[in-house]
Amino acid sequence: MGFDLPGLLAARAGEGAELWSRYLNPQTARVLRSVGLDRQWVRAEGPYLWDDRGDRYLDWLAGFGVFGLGRNHPVVHRAVHDVLDAGLADMVKMDTPLLAGLLGEALIRRAPYLDRVYLCNSGTEAVETALKFARYTTAKPRVLYCSHAYHGLTAGALSVNGAKAFQAGFGPLLPATMVPLGDLAALRREVAAGDVAALIVEPVQGKGVQVAPPGYLAAAKEILHAAGGLLICDEVQCGLGRTGRFFGFDHDGVEPDLVTVAKTLSGGVAPIGATLGTERVFSKVYSSMTRVLVHDTTYSHNNTGAAAGLAALSVIDDEGLIANAATRGEQLRAALEEAAARYDFITDVRGRGLMIGIEFGSPANLRLKARYAPLTMARKGLFTQMVVCALFESHRILTQTAGDHMDVLKILPPLATSEADVEWFVGAFRDVMDSVTDSSRPVWHFARGLASRASGA
Repeated sequence: MGFDLPGLLAARAGEGAELWSRYLNPQTARVLRSVGLDRQWVRAEGPYLWDDRGDRYLDWLAGFGVFGLGRNHPVVHRAVHDVLDAGLADMVKMDTPLLAGLLGEALIRRAPYLDRVYLCNSGTEAVETALKFARYTTAKPRVLYCSHAYHGLTAGALSVNGAKAFQAGFGPLLPATMVPLGDLAALRREVAAGDVAALIVEPVQGKGVQVAPPGYLAAAKEILHAAGGLLICDEVQCGLGRTGRFFGFDHDGVEPDLVTVAKTLSGGVAPIGATLGTERVFSKVYSSMTRVLVHDTTYSHNNTGAAAGLAALSVIDDEGLIANAATRGEQLRAALEEAAARYDFITDVRGRGLMIGIEFGSPANLRLKARYAPLTMARKGLFTQMVVCALFESHRILTQTAGDHMDVLKILPPLATSEADVEWFVGAFRDVMDSVTDSSRPVWHFARGLASRASGA
């Protein structure tokens, strides 16, 4: 009698898709079946996943970046177990919990030009915090964001989403205006109106893997400050070592007013996010004792999340993961740039560290162009989805398209990725590109099925 988790998992194994179709989002199971990515995952360790047949996969999706340390890292697990075993008083709310304070200290130690931290549960909550704090501090209503931006899907974060499909039907949203990434003239035009609270920008964008041009962030900060606005850098995906520096904006030598982090901070175990900011911003928002709860959430400062965050930061330092991300990223970029010179379908390889985008486009070869065109006409991005599925089915590598209606393959490996893992991916990628270059290979039959399903969706 009583709750038996191992017994429950064993008794109901294989029912996940059916349960999702019945009780959660039915489209999830439908999409996975249609693209051939449906598997029953039973075990995970480091950069690898195992299915119920015992096959091992290279996980270069990494939970959209959550598993920056890899999966089930023993240091993070031990920290969370230690918290639970200690039986600490948690979320008393009439307290100042030690672990949260230590995590705030650890984050500011890595960004000494900032002063304070707000802890929350996710990246989108961290973004909501930054938007609210910027608007309150500046007493200005409008926020600027960049083309192809992605900052989350809650109402405020959705307002600064560069994909209109996400916003459709959910308005009215916050007053926000999109500016092209890297376009300083457009930024100047918008701030001239005098109502801009902030620009929120990803130093390396998750959608499309576009990198902010050199000097753009620093120049944007000057323009914003001159007009009374703030610079918010969203580091939820590109931060905590992924680009080969602790923060993505560190490549540009800029000091933002507000910074959002999450994903890797969780250690892949306990949801947590954070918004880092200057004393000026925080003292404006929390200006008196009567405003102590003016922005808060029930699960903020919980011991489990704080312990996971502290452990994750320790692992990043102790295992040299930032340097490894830089080294493996250079190795990967070099191999992919060599592939780009060889394969007509590849038009660009870009990114920083272990956050890389491979863009595909119409080849010059007329025979290949005739294969590529119908996929693009059915739905932009199907060629990339074909590559994703071929990597998965033929080589057991999990990747993703970098955004809807984009022909960009995004690779987001754990920061602990090894040289052997890079060689596994590069060999597989070359094989897939050889397959799509040969119009008689089975991958094109799968592609025609994708196009047919897309046209009927």
